[in-house]
Amino acid sequence: MAAIRTKDLSDNARGALNMLTGVFLFTVMEAMVKWLVADYPVHQIIFFRSAFALIPCGYFVWRAGGMATLRTRRSHIHLMRGAIGLAAMGCYFFAYSQMALADAKAILFSAPLFMTILAIPLLGERVGIYRWSAVLVGLAGVLIILNPGSAMLQIGTLAAVGGAIFYALAVITVRHLGATESVASITFYFTLIGAVASAGLVGVFGWITPTPGDLAMLVAIGLIGGVGQYAMTRAFRLAETAAIAPLDYTSMAWAILLGYLIWGDVPSLAVFAGITLVVASGLFILYREQRMARIRPSKLPRLR
Repeated sequence: MAAIRTKDLSDNARGALNMLTGVFLFTVMEAMVKWLVADYPVHQIIFFRSAFALIPCGYFVWRAGGMATLRTRRSHIHLMRGAIGLAAMGCYFFAYSQMALADAKAILFSAPLFMTILAIPLLGERVGIYRWSAVLVGLAGVLIILNPGSAMLQIGTLAAVGGAIFYALAVITVRHLGATESVASITFYFTLIGAVASAGLVGVFGWITPTPGDLAMLVAIGLIGGVGQYAMTRAFRLAETAAIAPLDYTSMAWAILLGYLIWGDVPSLAVFAGITLVVASGLFILYREQRMARIRPSKLPRLR
């Protein structure tokens, strides 16, 4: 029994390191996206994010065992995960063009709330009064951030909410795939689907030739995004969700810092209050899920 505990601790520690690395890389990538989205269309940025992410993804596939790693009988789930992830990416990249980095990031943190809601029809879970209360508190925090009575409520803020919903769905599909698929294959197929789909969008909606400096940044977005995607996917594969999911909230500190240093953005007191409610509700939901897991065996639902 002691050996099991040591192994679990080791897996959680490695998962935490991967999570912190992925969170930091993604926040840096998102700052670069926000910088470029003012001059380039979202579909073009998604293309670079996906196409050049194939380079680190290909390396990780090679490290994991080569082409044999990519064998799968769940191609339909990979396609579903790719489509959902692409929708989430598009929503958030557009939101970055309309909102402060920290504000958009704060709305992303509402994803656990939507996971709780979606778990009812998709996973058949029963949600008790405590988690429902946490969901309502978190949604109140989102409303404070959005400030519906303000003239600033635009389609960009609604896109951020849509991105959070799609992100919640993506996490659910990743958990399903993680039962049978390798981390490298999950990351590779998502990236490949994104590259092919966004290339089609570029062909339909056009392309703006980037400057040399912007081109370097676009390539960096793909490389950093690929490494970050792998790190976060591996984190959820290695460790218990309750042990590492709270670390995702460290990205808020990076988002506030980068937003201030690059654009001079300082979140208002109302936004800070909303962030506090969203983060607190998300952490409470994780706590309740961990407690329920100790009471009853967890079951991994199947999607076919």
